[in-house]
Amino acid sequence: MSFRSRTESVLTPVADGWQRFWFDPVPMTTLGLVRIAYGVLAIGWTFSLLPHLYDLFGRDGLQPQRSPVEFSWTLLSFSNSDSAILGMWFVLLAASIALAVGWHSRIAALIVFVCVLSFQRQNIYVFNSGDVLIRLEALFLFLGPCGAALSLDRRRTAGSFWSAQLRAPYALRLMQIQLSLVYVVTVHDKLTGLTWNEGSAVSYALRQADLANIAAPEWLTMNAMLMNFATWGALAIELALGILIWNRRLRPWVILAGVVLHLSILVGLAVAFFSFAIFVLYIAFIPPETAESWFHDKEARERTFARLRPWRRKSAGVEIAKKPAKKKKAVAEPEYDDDELVPTRSSHRLDNPELEEESPEEVQYPDRRSRRLARQGKIPASDFVGSAADQD
Repeated sequence: MSFRSRTESVLTPVADGWQRFWFDPVPMTTLGLVRIAYGVLAIGWTFSLLPHLYDLFGRDGLQPQRSPVEFSWTLLSFSNSDSAILGMWFVLLAASIALAVGWHSRIAALIVFVCVLSFQRQNIYVFNSGDVLIRLEALFLFLGPCGAALSLDRRRTAGSFWSAQLRAPYALRLMQIQLSLVYVVTVHDKLTGLTWNEGSAVSYALRQADLANIAAPEWLTMNAMLMNFATWGALAIELALGILIWNRRLRPWVILAGVVLHLSILVGLAVAFFSFAIFVLYIAFIPPETAESWFHDKEARERTFARLRPWRRKSAGVEIAKKPAKKKKAVAEPEYDDDELVPTRSSHRLDNPELEEESPEEVQYPDRRSRRLARQGKIPASDFVGSAADQD
């Protein structure tokens, strides 16, 4: 075998795998879910700026001049007046809403990216790594066909909000790699320090009064065994999220551990939107076929909506499927005496309500009061049978 043949035998599978990973078309339902979740997150992030908008970014605020970052730019470089800041805030809010519902999705993602970048570069001292993730996620959505599923764009072009195009998943791959790098680099940096190696990092974090949402009890923060377990357990989970999340069999369990970890961080520490930005990247790992079955299987979707909205169960057909059809009550044939061809009292409407409409024609009452009393059961109706003939 020649050198060229050996090289081709090695490189061809690699090239095929590269092609499948980045460019083989898959349903864009997962990317649609990411876009919706990110749009909701961007709306919340935008509203979080409003209470201190001018204090953080205005001319008379904490940072009247743009942060000194070399080769950086921002829309507020042209003007950071109060009206310009408020106008950009409204543009960011409108673009976030448009991104969430999927209206001109890629343009909305670009506007969100530019506005978030402008706010962050105007004052870099009030943001953290979670805000950087929010900015990067907007960029990834802009680079990919984020309006190709679960969007008003699809409703406008294909007639259905729920439809999904088959497109190359490169935007999802960028998000997945970003998440993996976040955890791998984080574990590497933590292991180069002292507190994470000796197992005391969580104890120090819980005793930061300015970052604590809930004051941790001293018996917990000063317990060496528990703090060692929490510190090294967090490192193990982060390392698993960086590496084992690529294994489809282990992925659900690894992501579940990550959700528990970040919910614990969210409750205990004031980390702003960091955990929510991570959760958006978790959604990027939902297999396309799984997301497709959620939204494009009509029966499964109706069952899901019926469970979530009990008042619509009948319209979804779930109630009819659960409860058998109501059987009609059998009407007994009236019994007759041998002497008279009239119903006996045992078969009268008082015992058979279904005969209520027929009884007034068979029984003649002298007046309305007698008829009302007979219907109420206060006098036997049989007393009036034949009364009209007796009067004649």
